[in-house]
Amino acid sequence: MDSKILCKAANEARGLAIDAIHKAGLGHLGLPLGCAEMGAALFSESLSFNPDQPRWINRDRFILSAGHGSMFLYGWLNLSGYDISIEDIKAFRQLHSKTPGHPEFLETPGVECTSGPLGQGIGNAVGFAISQKMAAKKFNTGDHTILDNHVICLAGDGCFQEGVAMEASAIAGHMGLDNLIIIFDSNDVTLDAMADVSQSEDVAKRYEAIGFNVCTIDGHNMDAVAEAVAGAKASDNGKPNLIIAKTEIGRGIKEVAGTNKAHGEGGAKFADTARPGLGLPEELFHVSDDVREFFAERKAEKLSQYAEWESVYNAWKAANPELASLLESAAAGERPSAEQCLEWIPEFDADANLPTRGASGKVLQPLAEALPLLTTGSADLFGSTKNYLENQGDLSRENYAGRNIWYGIREHAMGAVANGIAYDGLWITSGATFLTFSDYMRPSLRLAALAKLPVFHFFTHDSVGVGEDGPTHQPVETTSSLRVIPNMDVIRPGDPEETAAAVSMAIARKDGPTSLVLSRQNLPNQSEVPAADRRQGTLKGAYILKKESSDLKTIILATGSEVQHAVNAARELGDGVRVVSIPSFEVFDRQDADYRESVLPSGCTARVAIEAGVGDLWYKYVGLNGKVVSIDRFGLSAPGDQVMVELGMTAESVVEAVKSLG
Repeated sequence: MDSKILCKAANEARGLAIDAIHKAGLGHLGLPLGCAEMGAALFSESLSFNPDQPRWINRDRFILSAGHGSMFLYGWLNLSGYDISIEDIKAFRQLHSKTPGHPEFLETPGVECTSGPLGQGIGNAVGFAISQKMAAKKFNTGDHTILDNHVICLAGDGCFQEGVAMEASAIAGHMGLDNLIIIFDSNDVTLDAMADVSQSEDVAKRYEAIGFNVCTIDGHNMDAVAEAVAGAKASDNGKPNLIIAKTEIGRGIKEVAGTNKAHGEGGAKFADTARPGLGLPEELFHVSDDVREFFAERKAEKLSQYAEWESVYNAWKAANPELASLLESAAAGERPSAEQCLEWIPEFDADANLPTRGASGKVLQPLAEALPLLTTGSADLFGSTKNYLENQGDLSRENYAGRNIWYGIREHAMGAVANGIAYDGLWITSGATFLTFSDYMRPSLRLAALAKLPVFHFFTHDSVGVGEDGPTHQPVETTSSLRVIPNMDVIRPGDPEETAAAVSMAIARKDGPTSLVLSRQNLPNQSEVPAADRRQGTLKGAYILKKESSDLKTIILATGSEVQHAVNAARELGDGVRVVSIPSFEVFDRQDADYRESVLPSGCTARVAIEAGVGDLWYKYVGLNGKVVSIDRFGLSAPGDQVMVELGMTAESVVEAVKSLG
């Protein structure tokens, strides 16, 4: 490496961070300044990428888990030739800029994932590493290697303190993800204080214990950084890698360097005094011509390396046209439509009364046969969540061709890892656990919705119908809490055919995550209505399951396991009652006004809804004068059918509510 020019580049990257944060009045200086030499080594020497094609399938994935240090990433992307200009740097944290406060997926070229909540990036990195291990096994051949990249994740003390990071790291060690390199920016500082106020563990020993190669280096020594990364890439012992890089936070601003005061924007006020020591002129946002020329030359070299890879890829493509078509369609984000998925799923027998979790398991099998890039996983609950893909193998260090991922009892890691697989964009992936434990996944679910990731989860045991396990396992508020996450589709099907449509919708969706909310207990198949009608109605979020046979007087709305009670109540109440099944609020709300009016005509205000959960969200459909039969308390430990009756989840309760409307 040319140490002289790279030292200059490191200081100019520091200057970009100082100037951008000072101009914005907010930001985090500590990491961009403390990791500047690491940035110089990584982006000049260690990382394989093509700035002109940021989503090149064989790039090294660089993930900034410590997303508060975003100016580190933006600065080096600018220097490396990505489509991030100095004007973009000047617009740091401003409205509609390409340089938001924390990195955001699809907002900035070169940003692999939306990182902000600490530790999430480590979980995402494990997902990327799994995705690429699986892809290499699927697409590389004996004659051509088209995928041999690495996943490099830069994380700080705060990331390692978050539990999700350790959960995900344990998965990486167990699966032998030797394509994963985590760099620990170890500066012994957290936001409030020096790190020893809140931690005393030996991170190296902890990671060695879970199966990582571990080395410790001086993070300001660029040769040491490059050698450590090269050694990790060359490692062939089947272990992921942790590089502990000792750094000084805020290096270059002597007034705060090495202290927790350097973490945020506090050091920016010393910019003028720091400039001479960093060799920077008075000009703000300065990058010298020789640094620009150096990185232009490095870009040319990287484009040449890309061209060499492209020739191998073209030979592989010519020899493997079917594999190439599959890979290119996946990389382009193509997915089958829900209608196409439904064509692969046989209709259920009319008397198929089974839990919707069981129905989803049956639905998955033909889909797995038709979709070779469909994967799933479970948090140690395959036997209960029923989403295991038969005859598709288990993912392990011995078998990266397996399509069932055993996450262990690690819901939070499952969410973050599944997000990482989805960010990588090659696999259709999902996870599974009990609905009540989705709370362990909430940060990952929220980020999936924010980043518009097409990932989905099977959340089973969806109500007080769980029964004897009692209130701790009986979600009453959880479905509603998922519904209020922007861009999250929540689908709670009421019978097997609605379930077939729900799973198809989750697979087909390209612009956000889906939560499938499924029952443990058997539900009757509403076979009086043609299966095609139930499937097509579910695709629209809501539909008329039972139409009135005389003038419309009352509408009963229901979802999931309570659809049966709505149907039974309508039979008792007579001819003027309509039953609307509404598996998904979000999907129904996206339909055009004419369709919504056809299902819920505004002229009929006598409305009752029933759901085994909190009822507040239903008032947007029943109106303030309507009634909601709901459960606005925690559950009970008793057989599930008894709990349902005790808490009013019956047809009789619906009939009583309708009659109370007058």
